[in-house]
Amino acid sequence: MSHVRRTLSLCRSRSGVLQPARTSSASIGGGGGLVLQSRSTDVFQNLALEDWIDANVDLERRGVLLLWRNRPSVVIGRHQNPWTECNLPAMRSAGVPLARRRSGGGTVFHDLGNLNLTFFSSKKGYDRQRNLRIITEALTRIRPELDVRATERFDILLNGHFKISGSASRLSRKSSYHHCTLLHSADRSALAALLRPSCPGIHSNATPSVLSPVANLLDHAPTLQWEELLEALAHQYKAEFSLGSASTPVDPTDESAFPGITAAEAELRGWDWTFGRTPKFSVRTLLELVDERSAARGSARLQVEVKGGVVQSCELDIPPHWLPRRLSNELSGVLVGGRFCPHRAAAVFSEVTRSESGELRGRLRNLCDAVVSVMG
Repeated sequence: MSHVRRTLSLCRSRSGVLQPARTSSASIGGGGGLVLQSRSTDVFQNLALEDWIDANVDLERRGVLLLWRNRPSVVIGRHQNPWTECNLPAMRSAGVPLARRRSGGGTVFHDLGNLNLTFFSSKKGYDRQRNLRIITEALTRIRPELDVRATERFDILLNGHFKISGSASRLSRKSSYHHCTLLHSADRSALAALLRPSCPGIHSNATPSVLSPVANLLDHAPTLQWEELLEALAHQYKAEFSLGSASTPVDPTDESAFPGITAAEAELRGWDWTFGRTPKFSVRTLLELVDERSAARGSARLQVEVKGGVVQSCELDIPPHWLPRRLSNELSGVLVGGRFCPHRAAAVFSEVTRSESGELRGRLRNLCDAVVSVMG
């Protein structure tokens, strides 16, 4: 891995411990750049690699293009609400993980048919249109018949209508990165099924995603293979920045090459980051109630305030003929102070229902199931 350490502009201290290189005044153009390709298809490992490069590589001396793919996963923006952006129950059933990245922007579905490109540069060298031009010129060079153009929203459209690439970015004090998707052969049915709200009645200031019609490159260029696409993009990046070196494969699980990356990955996997960083929101919705024994029906109103992923207040307005007021108040109270999470809610509700029996217990279970379903 010594080659990787050199290419990432790391230097050693006298003790032999790897240290980030000191910041240089050289521009990204003057310092050249790198093309890296991740060997991992794990979304958390690749997002951790992005963060590591941004934090540790001297991006004022050189730019970096990172190419990476993930197994099926859903990635939300830093300021988004997962309950409004994706179908959490469907994702759990399909074994599709949810990840929150550190950049802004909207929610995207990743699978092995989608290529992710991350353009790292100094803050001064940050230029999203230039990055997108690298992609469109690479595509035009290998498939001249494709009409691909970047938009003012920093998307790339095919034939002026179908979105094949979306962008997001992050700017730090001295560094920046701009990453985007590129749909080659993604499963669009999974994308449509998973990118839909799982919780009704949410009111929030979180950044909403903008829905757009999408297409795969393979739909319009059936002979375009992965190797050809990767080679074209790497070639165009190197031509843009006058580079001569070959692409470098990297392993984001290698702690010796990327010190601290394991802890960064663990943070990205955690509930506190994925759900706990959700902007404050409230839920106001109507719950339909059914008594399976008597076939009686009713409804209840649920109002919940959530901050940092934790229930701040909860009010269940349940008709007294359906449940005694004491139980309504107890159910409202047990949720406060805990995570807005179906597993947590199911666990505390089970304690309440355990002490009841008969018709009352059945109605309690029905109500609890309705509340849990709201949480995704």
